[in-house]
Amino acid sequence: TLRALALGSMLGIACAASSVYLGLKVGLTVSASIPIAVLSITLFRKLGHSSIHENNIVQTTGSAGESIAAGVAFTLPSLLLMGFELELLKTTLIALLGGALGVLMMVPLRRGLIVREKERLPYPEGTACAQVLLAGEKGGISARTVFAGLGAGGAFALLGGLGRFWGDVASWSFGRALPGGSFAIEPNPALLGVGYVLGLRVALVMLAGGVLSYCVLI
Repeated sequence: TLRALALGSMLGIACAASSVYLGLKVGLTVSASIPIAVLSITLFRKLGHSSIHENNIVQTTGSAGESIAAGVAFTLPSLLLMGFELELLKTTLIALLGGALGVLMMVPLRRGLIVREKERLPYPEGTACAQVLLAGEKGGISARTVFAGLGAGGAFALLGGLGRFWGDVASWSFGRALPGGSFAIEPNPALLGVGYVLGLRVALVMLAGGVLSYCVLI
């Protein structure tokens, strides 16, 4: 339906913006399929009944938008470093063609990877997203947690950015013990959310990579 495409596009744009921000900032993005599915079910429920097919279209459209954004964030900066000039039109065409190529490549791969290998390839995120949609069809899901996270992150950003209750980075210098050395923490809700989604093990791997690069390699 038209409303499913419209809602999916709007959520996709919002998630694409956050994906580009996180991709350029920490080199990682998190998928938005499940949050978009939860938001779709909740918003459509406020407008009246919706079918599982509409919610599936919304989450597919939205997650495709943030996937393309991640691809842009991970590839185009390397072209800039190589000296290529990227204009708005050129960047948009690259993203559109990349997205079209991805969709066209999935047409022949779908039967082999999803249909024939469904017993050996569990696709945990896709399976979880399907369960969310099925739960929404039965009327057993709420987006309260998603909206609470949005509100908490927005309030933190407003108080820190506009209210100046705290700075962007909290840092401590080691003084004479280690001249020129300092320890800094960035209190950022987005980074906290990424760490929560990725889990302790991946977060520690990222931390170890940062320590290795800054304290050893440099």
